[in-house]
Amino acid sequence: MLSLKNILNVKVLETGETRFVYILSFVVGFLSALAAAFLKNTIHFTHNFLTERISADSGGYLYLAYPMFGMLLTLLFVRYVVKDNISHGISRILYAISIKKGYIKAHNMWSSVVASALTIGFGGSVGAEAPIALTGSSIGSAIGRFFKLNGKSIVLLVSCGAAGAVSGIFKAPIAGIVFVLEVLMLDLTISSIVPLLISSVTAATVAYFMMGDQTLFSFNIAGGFDINNIHWYILLGVISGLVSLSFSRMTLFLESRFEKIANLFVRLIAGGLALGALVYIFPPFYGEGYNTVMSLLKGNMQDVFANSLFMQFSGNFGVYVLFMACLVLLKVVATSATNGAGGVGGIFAPSLFIGGVNGFLVSSILGKLFQVSLPDNRFVLAGMAGMMAGVMHAPLTAIFLIAEISGGYNLLIPLIITATAAYITVRGFEKHSLYHVALAKSGKLITHDKDKAALTRLNWKKEIETDLITVKPGDTLGNLVGVISKSKRNIFPVVDENNVLEGIVNLDDVREIMFNRDLYDVTTVRGIMTIPSTYIDIREGIGTVMESFRASGVWNLPVLDKGRYVGFISRSRIFSAYRELLLEYSDE
Repeated sequence: MLSLKNILNVKVLETGETRFVYILSFVVGFLSALAAAFLKNTIHFTHNFLTERISADSGGYLYLAYPMFGMLLTLLFVRYVVKDNISHGISRILYAISIKKGYIKAHNMWSSVVASALTIGFGGSVGAEAPIALTGSSIGSAIGRFFKLNGKSIVLLVSCGAAGAVSGIFKAPIAGIVFVLEVLMLDLTISSIVPLLISSVTAATVAYFMMGDQTLFSFNIAGGFDINNIHWYILLGVISGLVSLSFSRMTLFLESRFEKIANLFVRLIAGGLALGALVYIFPPFYGEGYNTVMSLLKGNMQDVFANSLFMQFSGNFGVYVLFMACLVLLKVVATSATNGAGGVGGIFAPSLFIGGVNGFLVSSILGKLFQVSLPDNRFVLAGMAGMMAGVMHAPLTAIFLIAEISGGYNLLIPLIITATAAYITVRGFEKHSLYHVALAKSGKLITHDKDKAALTRLNWKKEIETDLITVKPGDTLGNLVGVISKSKRNIFPVVDENNVLEGIVNLDDVREIMFNRDLYDVTTVRGIMTIPSTYIDIREGIGTVMESFRASGVWNLPVLDKGRYVGFISRSRIFSAYRELLLEYSDE
């Protein structure tokens, strides 16, 4: 009897995989939007329920407890229920696309949502965007594998899930598509753009039905772009680039320090105390921080200072500048403490938070120093675009996201100026974004360059030849001739009793003496073997392998594992495997 899965697989063949992917991209977008709506509403209700008990009279002492309790619940959930690492969602999507042909574990369809809801709902200073993007991508991966689609189609559905998640959580369909093309580095082709459009628009539409038609930062922007302020936007972009560079490097540094704490509960206490103290002193660090950004857009500074120790001094410009500067510089500590202590969240929201506060601070300082009237709310939005462009190395995503979530398309020119200036600034110091740096260092980052992408995907270890017959250094020429007569290869690795490679014998090296029987018992392998010009360690990446072939000029190289012989890798097999992958990438 045919199962439902078999029937559906037959339908795939009848419909054609391309058109069937269109249908599946709709499903992926729909489910991603549902997940996004569920997560945002859960965080919203949890946040409101808990913060109703915090007031200025109580001193905000609950700020000290909530974040650590949320991270404890997250840690227990991840360790004893999920039993897998689910942090750094965007990096995990990139790894799945670059290395695993789109395979993402199925539990990510729900585990990232639950974990991030616990973390952020209780005040963790991170964003929900990366977890929900991982959720959407996992949905796409699971659906693609369920229908046994090829690797390219699965990767496309993974990307559709990410696009749908970003589109659904922000109600920003263009930004969702551009995010996939710019951050996840999916090739822009006819075969990829249509499913991305379907998934992104579907997710945005579902989000409108479930969460209303209000954008994330809804307000009216009066007037158009003032050309006289163009140099101030350029300056804001440069400052945003430098701040984003500091944020990226400090994030990597602080999270590496937390990773060195072996005991998870000691790590939790250290991160929880650090975050609790920061939230107690600076309440805007509680949660995603979007309420603070909204207050800045409306010019409600009292709401930003609410429940803080600085509230009574909010009228003092010096204290105001110090408070806002601390928000910009210390947010990275709050975010890293959250993730480092066991929380689950992303850097999307922290980037927007820092960018908004930085934009408001820069406009205030410039207005005070140069006696110019600058539109604070425009600088808030431009600062958000600049910070996102710098941290993610994604200026187009930043431009369209801020334009869509604010409804401020008349701000495109200042957004473009600021985002471009920030991107150029940070690129002068850092080649890769925070999402890409780890994969790039290991040589596992897929790029838009099909040659490099194919090389990145190439698993050279599968091409190692292990059928070569080995000989010992003390073997005689007679023994070697006997081995040659049984072998179809012209290379003979020389190994000792511990399988450590000592040299190689090429058939050409013994061709002139192998028929001289007088030498059979007096000539040993040690006397005729040669030392290979170089070798490849089995832990090396494909880049090192290709460079070794180029530098040595030989066609075959030995592969070792801590000195022990594993096999040989040939240039011809590498090129053959590379060509097959390149054809796969080029296939439309």
